[in-house]
Amino acid sequence: MRDTAAAARWYGRLGFTVRWEHRFGPDFPCYAELARGPVRLHLSEHEGDAPPDGLVYLRLAPLDAVAEEFGVPVQEMPWGPEVALRDPDGNRLRVGPPDPD
Repeated sequence: MRDTAAAARWYGRLGFTVRWEHRFGPDFPCYAELARGPVRLHLSEHEGDAPPDGLVYLRLAPLDAVAEEFGVPVQEMPWGPEVALRDPDGNRLRVGPPDPD
């Protein structure tokens, strides 16, 4: 992430909140954990932690509310409905409904 605070605000639109942040010192890159229920996302400003253009698949409810929040359609895929998003750093997200278990 170029700016963890900006990314955290964007992920906040999906219902995630910051659990903790760590920096090795002032002006060092930030590493943070976000949470939504039992789901955890780790965001890092450290170069080389992950390749760009990654893909994360999240199962979140309600899917229609996610689509409306981001102004994108719910797409019907062979495996079920999903929403396609890109975060502020260009990482790809696919959001589908929770498992029916």
